[in-house]
Amino acid sequence: MKNKDLQVAALENGSVIDHIPVDKLFTLVQMLQLDKFTEPVTIGNNLESHKCSKKGIIKVSGKFFTDDELSRLAVVCPDMKLAVIRDYEVVEKRDIVLPETLTDVVKCANPVCITNNEPMHTIFNVDKEQGVVKCHYCGKTQTIGNIKLK
Repeated sequence: MKNKDLQVAALENGSVIDHIPVDKLFTLVQMLQLDKFTEPVTIGNNLESHKCSKKGIIKVSGKFFTDDELSRLAVVCPDMKLAVIRDYEVVEKRDIVLPETLTDVVKCANPVCITNNEPMHTIFNVDKEQGVVKCHYCGKTQTIGNIKLK
């Protein structure tokens, strides 16, 4: 970036999710239900990035995400970064990692799985090396890139 101006305004208190692939940004916006937030939300798309050519970013004033919320996001975009901001200073930075187990995040692709026919929680075990999730109940595996979110 040649221009030294900020592409997105500074945040006093809240969370920043950064390094979002541009094709995943609006999926995350929908998952987070950002349209229901009453505090300021900044969504940036197609911003310049040193790591890749373009990226997305989400800044949410007054919101500090839980580990469960971040786990849901990691299914869609496992290489994001989170920054926690307090008094305009970054007080925490971390990678958002895919957990070993996903509960109520993924819909089973097996139409006869009990989770598709009874009102119950879905549970999937994550194999990060293979890039798949496996249903706890029926054993159906799905590649992470092709899953349907619940």
